[in-house]
Amino acid sequence: MNQKKIAGEKAAEYIKDGMVVGLGTGSTAKFMVDKVGEMVKNGLKIQAIPTSKATEQQARELGIPLLSIDDVDHIDLDIDGVDEIDSDFNATKGGGGALFREKVVADLAKEVIWIMDESKLVDSIGAFPLPLEVLPYGYRIVFKKMEDFGYNPKMRMNGDDLFVTDNGNYIIDLCIGAPAHIEDIRQKVNSVVGVLETGQFLKMCKRIIVGTDEGVKIIEAE
Repeated sequence: MNQKKIAGEKAAEYIKDGMVVGLGTGSTAKFMVDKVGEMVKNGLKIQAIPTSKATEQQARELGIPLLSIDDVDHIDLDIDGVDEIDSDFNATKGGGGALFREKVVADLAKEVIWIMDESKLVDSIGAFPLPLEVLPYGYRIVFKKMEDFGYNPKMRMNGDDLFVTDNGNYIIDLCIGAPAHIEDIRQKVNSVVGVLETGQFLKMCKRIIVGTDEGVKIIEAE
């Protein structure tokens, strides 16, 4: 049983006619977007905001009506994947490099659903590297400050070149390890000029949908 596929398809059931929907990025979200495309083909009336150029291309090919983030003042529902998440719904995202757009969309949404396979559930986040989207201008200064914090930074690469986000920026991955001291990291990283956004998505959802070998598990925030 494909855990990612069943989680993504289950989440699509929460989409209703007339909604403005945030479409996430990544391997699990891709299944969700495929399902949404099928639903649109069968008569679902929605408009969607993609969180990356890759998702935008996928959605266009499926005939999903799209809007720009600057065309809307609200999003009814955002569905996206995570790289890891703890029992308090503190998540790390950005493994695919779309963290900035993902956070803008999630922050605007009235409701957020994170979707995942069961390997993403952890006792404490930190094992998955924490991505930072940083300006190219002065990125070496940011990198040095992360070294000084003891966060073991690594520049994300695309082959022999630096990885470039859809926004034209770079990503520094912080290999901190678990358990991560979430609030301390948040305060230190956000104090550094040049950091545009982090992959910390803290308590931004009230529902997660987890694909398991036994089927789909839905967990609601307490």
